Amino acid sequence: MSARTSRAASLRAIPARIAGFFKVLAPGLITGAADDDPSGISTYSVAGASTGYSMLWLTLISTPMMAVIQGMCARIAMVNGEGLAAVMRKRLPIPVAYALAALVIVANTFNVGADLGGMGAALATIVPVPVEAGVFLFGVGLMAAQMWLSYATIARVFKWLTLSLFAYVVTAFVVRPPWPIVLTHLVVPHIAFDSGWLSTMVGVLGTTITPYLFFWQSALMVEEEKEQGKTTKASRRGTDGGSVRDMHADVNAGMIFSNLVAFFIIVTTSATLGAHGKHDIATAQQAAEALRPLAGPFAALLFTLGMVGTGILAVPVLAGSSAYVVAQTFQFREGLNEKPHRAPQFYGVIAAGLSVGIGMNLFHVDPIRALFWSAVLNGVAAVPLIVVIVVFASNATIMGQWRSSPLARAWGWGTAALMAAATAGMFYFTIKGA
Repeated sequence: MSARTSRAASLRAIPARIAGFFKVLAPGLITGAADDDPSGISTYSVAGASTGYSMLWLTLISTPMMAVIQGMCARIAMVNGEGLAAVMRKRLPIPVAYALAALVIVANTFNVGADLGGMGAALATIVPVPVEAGVFLFGVGLMAAQMWLSYATIARVFKWLTLSLFAYVVTAFVVRPPWPIVLTHLVVPHIAFDSGWLSTMVGVLGTTITPYLFFWQSALMVEEEKEQGKTTKASRRGTDGGSVRDMHADVNAGMIFSNLVAFFIIVTTSATLGAHGKHDIATAQQAAEALRPLAGPFAALLFTLGMVGTGILAVPVLAGSSAYVVAQTFQFREGLNEKPHRAPQFYGVIAAGLSVGIGMNLFHVDPIRALFWSAVLNGVAAVPLIVVIVVFASNATIMGQWRSSPLARAWGWGTAALMAAATAGMFYFTIKGA
């Protein structure tokens, strides 16, 4: 075969390779999209407005960190044929497994309430209704949808709303930030030793490398295998090189997408709100102002579409993650592919989480601050969970030939160390009053 014929054959194969790549995108990409939830949008906005470009390096370094941790969660599920919480129940002392499960459920429930509040506040910027009415509408609507529709259907219908997040990308170029300074902050780490900056750092890390996604990722891997007819743990146990490669391609794509959006939200809010002295974002209207250079009077509409679209994707993930944790910890029937009457405890946890989330908003908590502090809570909760995940993924007894590589383990321990140090610094400087 001539070189020209070989090149022609390679060019003809490109569309097939691209199609094959997109075919394997499923749990990881959904997980990445859900990561940019209302809590993420608000936290990245607070970071850009209050700390400028100084946290951009976190979006760079957290990308491989996210990919490694999510990949570990997926691989644990693939090798063991069951979700992360089920493996924790078997491998950890019961009190420790219960404590970690409770930590995740509390963080998830607070996040649900904050996300619903953010969605309601965003809706109120374009529709003259009380925030509580929006919260009730979204909460009850998502509860009914999760009971009677598959998550795939929900995602298929509403994922297009998340395209509004690309408005932050376009706005970043419209406002022309100082790109040399932006790129410098992207590659050169900067840390300010005060409680406000470190709290924001914990929030950024917590909304990026977040506990509910650990359990959701592993649960979705099990759900996918169930759909392929592997209905027993024995039939799901074990994996192969091709499946692992596909999983990593999926996870890596989702994490890159998630952090690319985070990067542009921080750049945009820093170049608009922060540059004009608006460092303290207290309302949805103030957060929406970041998009005014692009959308003008439609800034609130674009912001609302992003908050509502990502919320509709993320709230079922949050509530579903708690349900998987409870079901796997207490060995209840589980699965979003199950009907409510076949898995009453599983769907009961979903309903309870959404109900508590709705109730939280009756106390008139500031939605933007609640979203920010839910990210901080996730950052604190993530530390012990990451330690457990890295230990499991490194254990040859649990993982066999699929234990994580030394490089992956180094990234995993580095992630735990960075988040633990940021959390410790936040508490230290808060107590010190700095």
